[in-house]
Amino acid sequence: MGGAEVRTEATGYGAVFFAQEMLAVHGESLEGKRVGVSGSGNVAIYAIEKATQLGAKAVTASDSSGYVVDDAGIDLALLRQIKEVERARIVEYANRRSGARFVEGGRVWEVPVDIAVPSATQNELNGDDAEALIAGGVRAVSEGANMPCTPDAIHAFQKAGVLFAPGKAANAGGVATSALEMSQNASRQRWSFADSEQRLRDIMADVHEASFQAAERFGSPGDYVVGANCAGFERVAAAMLAQGVI
Repeated sequence: MGGAEVRTEATGYGAVFFAQEMLAVHGESLEGKRVGVSGSGNVAIYAIEKATQLGAKAVTASDSSGYVVDDAGIDLALLRQIKEVERARIVEYANRRSGARFVEGGRVWEVPVDIAVPSATQNELNGDDAEALIAGGVRAVSEGANMPCTPDAIHAFQKAGVLFAPGKAANAGGVATSALEMSQNASRQRWSFADSEQRLRDIMADVHEASFQAAERFGSPGDYVVGANCAGFERVAAAMLAQGVI
């Protein structure tokens, strides 16, 4: 593994793994769930890939021109051909895929889904988008991009009881993979893709557990924003104490 592309791939995988962990706490799984993904770059493409591999059905993708909906499930090979090879606009997906439709200039969050993975850009999901997702029955939101949800959106999700994973925890896959790369380089080892993916899965499970437990300890059970903040602070403080900084 190596390079920025692999790290963004891991970010997409990680956000889906985190959603899987949140659902598991409540005795649920990704199996059969409709997943809404924004964007069509590396994070989005690999979030779609992993959600599909785990038994969910990813039904959306987008770019700055609008979004596509494919109720049969996004055809990943076609999406990659259009976005990675041809560098074309997302409308081409609907032009070539029977049953898919393109919404020009629309908000991808209008589409009813069980799981949302915002993977395009910062502040892409606002309060109105959150209300639309809630009305559509969304169960969990896992941030793939950096801070894609506005504060109003986060508040709406939490008020409605929607499981919400902030990017500082949910998209940690990219940073985790960087650490795995450094570990391989330092030890002069080469792991298979399967080995690296399993390590990433384990790391995301640990991140989820740390966030979940910290939220419980600090009086905000189920609040992954509080949990991720507190768990992160504790780990930084412990590292500083161990190194004699303070």
